[in-house]
Amino acid sequence: MEPEAKEAFAVWVTGLPASGKSTVVASLKAELAARGLHPAVLESDALRPVFTPHPCYDEQEREAFYRQMTWVGALLVRHGVPVIFDATANRRSYREEARRQIPRFLEVFVECPLHVCMSRDPKGIYRHAREGAARHVPGLQDPYEPPLAPDLVIRGDTGEPSESARRIMETLLSRRYL
Repeated sequence: MEPEAKEAFAVWVTGLPASGKSTVVASLKAELAARGLHPAVLESDALRPVFTPHPCYDEQEREAFYRQMTWVGALLVRHGVPVIFDATANRRSYREEARRQIPRFLEVFVECPLHVCMSRDPKGIYRHAREGAARHVPGLQDPYEPPLAPDLVIRGDTGEPSESARRIMETLLSRRYL
């Protein structure tokens, strides 16, 4: 008989593109690893080519993409694997669906002004939008719906990623997810 999988959890780190999500996720992953946990990081840019080989980023494609991403995350959690979602998920409904499917769920909002995100623009998506090459950038052409009641708000423009990861860890501990 196989041992029962331990209860896992999911953390969804959301915010505008270039708000600092991935940097916070890297720090959080290191903090969890220091405790002997090895979370699966579901990063939207890595999964999109698998789920939607020719993405158009319209509402219908995003709906399907986030439904698939949530399903994979919920499956991993059910099998005892902690999950970190590193994804903008511009609609609240995408993140709320993950919360419905994953009982031990934490939504972290990386708050960062749009002008700061646009000045960072490591992937060039805001530049592409200005040039007309991208038509569905959250915060510009498409809305970004920030969480109404996130479990935690961290600053992407002034906060240190390691401090943000520490605050997420404290929240995970206070919820008894760790």
